[in-house]
Amino acid sequence: MDLPLDYATLRIIWWGLMGVLLMAFAVTDGFDLGVATLLPFVARTDGERRMVINTIGPTWEGNQVWFILGGGAIFAAWPFVYAVSFSGFYLAMFVVLAALILRPVGFKYRSKRPSKTWRSGWDWALFVGGFAPALVFGVAVGNVLQGLPFRLDGDLRATYEGGFLGLFTPFTLLCGLLSVAMLVTHGAAWLTMKAEKGVVRDRARAIGTAAALVSILLFAGGYVFTAFGPLGFRLEGAADAAGPSNPLRSATVAAPGAWHDNFAAYGWMWIAPVAGFLGTGLALFGIRAGREAPAFIGSSLGALGIVATVGLSMFPFILPSSIDPKSSLTVWNASSSHMTLFVMLAVTVVLLPIVLAYTAWAFKVMWGRSTVDSLSSNPDLY
Repeated sequence: MDLPLDYATLRIIWWGLMGVLLMAFAVTDGFDLGVATLLPFVARTDGERRMVINTIGPTWEGNQVWFILGGGAIFAAWPFVYAVSFSGFYLAMFVVLAALILRPVGFKYRSKRPSKTWRSGWDWALFVGGFAPALVFGVAVGNVLQGLPFRLDGDLRATYEGGFLGLFTPFTLLCGLLSVAMLVTHGAAWLTMKAEKGVVRDRARAIGTAAALVSILLFAGGYVFTAFGPLGFRLEGAADAAGPSNPLRSATVAAPGAWHDNFAAYGWMWIAPVAGFLGTGLALFGIRAGREAPAFIGSSLGALGIVATVGLSMFPFILPSSIDPKSSLTVWNASSSHMTLFVMLAVTVVLLPIVLAYTAWAFKVMWGRSTVDSLSSNPDLY
C-alpha cells in the first residue's frame, strides 16, 4: 500500500512532534513544578500557601497531559528508545512517578485537617513533587547527551550496564540544576502574574531573579562543557533515512564536540540557544521589574529555547550508547514501521487540536489572580 508520506518524512515529522510535546510539557507543567518548588519559601502562612497552590490548582492536571502524551508517543513511535531508556532510567522513573503522585495527593489532602503539622507536611510533599521531577528530568537529559551504557546484541536485545548512582555525574548534575533553575524561574514568572500583589509575589520575584541568573550561567556552562568536554557522537558515512529500523546497520563513533556540528552546518539552528539566553534574560528583567507579560513570555521562551537546543544539537541521535556507539539509536534506525507512523500521525492530526482547544478553554475560564480573601468565599478552592 502506497502512503502519501514517505518513511523518511514521517520519521522527521515524529521527531519534530516529540520535540513539540517535550516543549509543551516544559512550558505548561513546567510552571506547575516551579510553583510547587517555590511553595515553602514564598508563602509563610496557611492562607498564603493556599493562595499559591490555587494559582496552579485549576490547570495542573491538564498540563500533565503533555507528559503522558510524550511517554505514549515514545512507546509508539520509537519502541527501541522506550525499551532502552525505561530500562536504564527505571529507578529514576520510579522516583519521578512517586514524586508526581505526591502532587494530586497533596492537593486533595492538605486542607482536610486543620493541624499545622499535617498541612506543613503536605506542603513539603508538594515541594518534593515539584523539585524531584525537575531535577531528575534534567539529569536524564544530561545522561542522554553523554550517552547511556547499553549495548545491543545480534538479536537487538538491549543490555544496560549502568546503575542508578552512575546517572549522577558533574555534567548530568549541571543539567539537573539547570532544569530546576529554569522551572523555578518559570514558576516565579507565573506567580508574578497570578498571585495577588503583596509579600508572596515579592518573595517569588526575589527568588525568580536569582534563579534566572543561575539558569543563564548554567546554560552557558553546558555550552562550554559540550564544546570542549568529551561529549558528542557522530554518524560515519551516509545514513539510510528510509531504511529498516536496525541500529546495528548504522556506523556511529564517539566524537568530542560533535554536538555542535549541526549549528555549524545549519546556521538557523542558532535560533534555539539564542532564544534560551534572550528569553531567560527577558524573564529576569520582567520578574525583577514586576512586569508580568515580559516575565512569563521570557521564561516560556527561555524554556523552549533550552529544550530545543538539546534536540537540535543531537539530531539525528535520540539515545546514543557510551559503551558501544554502534548500538546508538537515531531517528533513522529506531522508529516504528512506516504504516504505524502514518496511522499515528493521522490520529494526532485529529486529537491534538482537541487537546489544544480544551487547554486554551480551561485557561480562559479559570484565568484571574489567586487571592487570600477568595479562600473564605469560594468552597471549590484547595
